[in-house]
Amino acid sequence: MAFSMMQLFVIGALGPRLVGELGISRTVLGLTTTAGFGAAAVLSLPAGRLVDRVGPRRCLVALLLLTSVSLALIGAASGAAVLLGAVALGGVPQALANPATNKVILAAFPAGRRPGVTGLKQSGVQLGAFVAGLPLSLLAAGVGWRGAVWAAAGAAATAALWAARVLPPDVPAAAPAPRDAPSAHGASSPHAAPSPHATLSLHGAPSPYATSAPHAAPSPHAASAPHGAPRRLACFSLLLGCGIASVNTYLALFGSQRLGLSPTTAAALVAVLGVAGVAGRVGWSRAAGKPGRAEALPAWLAAGAVGAALLLAAATWVHPLVWVATVAVGTFAVSANAVSMVVVMRRAAPGRAGQDSALVSAGFFAGFAVGPPLFGALVSAAGYGPGWLLAAAEFAMAAVVAVPLMSRRTGASDV
Repeated sequence: MAFSMMQLFVIGALGPRLVGELGISRTVLGLTTTAGFGAAAVLSLPAGRLVDRVGPRRCLVALLLLTSVSLALIGAASGAAVLLGAVALGGVPQALANPATNKVILAAFPAGRRPGVTGLKQSGVQLGAFVAGLPLSLLAAGVGWRGAVWAAAGAAATAALWAARVLPPDVPAAAPAPRDAPSAHGASSPHAAPSPHATLSLHGAPSPYATSAPHAAPSPHAASAPHGAPRRLACFSLLLGCGIASVNTYLALFGSQRLGLSPTTAAALVAVLGVAGVAGRVGWSRAAGKPGRAEALPAWLAAGAVGAALLLAAATWVHPLVWVATVAVGTFAVSANAVSMVVVMRRAAPGRAGQDSALVSAGFFAGFAVGPPLFGALVSAAGYGPGWLLAAAEFAMAAVVAVPLMSRRTGASDV
């Protein structure tokens, strides 16, 4: 997860250096995010079907290899065209990330552990923000931004080799058995023992991808999932993504251009955002595991994000507020995305975890594609203050969209 969106955080954290060396405008900087997440939004639904068909291991290895290629091309970019193409290629691993990792969690962990594991998994994205904002930024100060990006590309390639060696092999997808027929493993109960022919993991145990987890029974609300919560969460994620992407893309540039921070200090804002996001995603996802909490949290977290965006607007006059606002964005806005994935897995119908995750991810990525260009155009015309007010309005609309989920929380206590 840390590598899947590394392109976004590299562009955001190193934005002041890219704008200076490549001579690109703030609008073009926003279009890089549009290219990457536009591709991710278009590819998310096919990616979800691909994960359900070929398995998460192959998809995770492909994710890491494509991330490496994308980062290498960003480091070699000499102008806007190559930069846009490289970030667009990075949309493929973004599309694969949530369906593949969610499928692993559903297969490998019992119901009681899934919310906490999901939060830890989603915090990987913010770990990527921290790495781009601090270690890579410091490396860029010494060897240049291109060398720093190439170092990240090498790390992604190394992670791909590790994943290929360590992750249990996938098993071919089997055709669905009739409802009253025995399962593919010779038993009709979800608690049946695995087949003796099940693929073995590195430790000799059955592969977690070969059979369903014993606690993988759908929730009472799963039957309505394809037409209910996932679609609403996709709309919620679109609006949430608009605001988060604007912060991710322009926070460092805001610090450098409007607040007078040095490029390294401005990039540290992205690192702070990452640390706050890690803590928020882990903490709020664990809270979502308590009965009745998951469906209520998205609206409340989006409401908290409104306050965070207003603090960013106020920071144009009271500069130190930018640090408080950055922590608040990570705590509320960034964490809301992780909680939405807990809700998806709570309501996923049998065999649809990858596709439902992909639908919600598509909305989130579409928001990332739309938000930064709108923000950049508004900032160019009216300044950063109105831009942060736009982000606050997007978070407010997301909160309104999520309110009906709160009425569905009764009885949905099992993920």
